[in-house]
Amino acid sequence: MLEDLDFDDSDSPAIGLVAPGVTWTEVRDHIKIAHHHLLVQTDGGEYAGAYWTGSDMAVVPDLGSDAELAIDEFRVFLQEHDET
Repeated sequence: MLEDLDFDDSDSPAIGLVAPGVTWTEVRDHIKIAHHHLLVQTDGGEYAGAYWTGSDMAVVPDLGSDAELAIDEFRVFLQEHDET
């Protein structure tokens, strides 16, 4: 489980902000247990969203390099796909 996550809960759903250096395996393990929506900064500096589908982790890539815009885009994606 990831500890000390910061969350953007200014709108629904709340999105956890993963610290740099956390591996995708750690993200998957966390999501599998907690079912949080998470924003992950990739090695290339871009952001990706990760969420639990009920049976596995799904990743929304290419959310851009600005964290605030990435949160907004990920949140819209989740709302449009009923993953809130």
